[in-house]
Amino acid sequence: MEEYHRHCDEVGFNAEEAHNIVKECVDGVLGGEDYNHDNINQWTANIVEQSLTHLVKLGKAYKYIVTCAVVQKSAYGFHTASSCFWDTTADGTCTVRWENRTMNCVVNVFAIAIVL
Repeated sequence: MEEYHRHCDEVGFNAEEAHNIVKECVDGVLGGEDYNHDNINQWTANIVEQSLTHLVKLGKAYKYIVTCAVVQKSAYGFHTASSCFWDTTADGTCTVRWENRTMNCVVNVFAIAIVL
């Protein structure tokens, strides 16, 4: 993995910055695609790996967890939830929802501050 420098003077997780990074990754992987069951494993792996790589490159003192779900659009909908017990002043989460005419994608990022 590439070297980076930590910005330890920053406190708190910047959810907007993470959201923008993840949205760009999702757009890059799924943009222009139609749902295809055969591609789901590769798409989700690419989204989480690219998102994680870009988040780590920010050089902030966090451990990251990135999850991704891609489902075919249907009349049944798609529901998800999560809950965390952590330090709300330093840790954080963001959720990116993305859709096109054939599929829905939900990516969650959980950032846990590393106390040095």
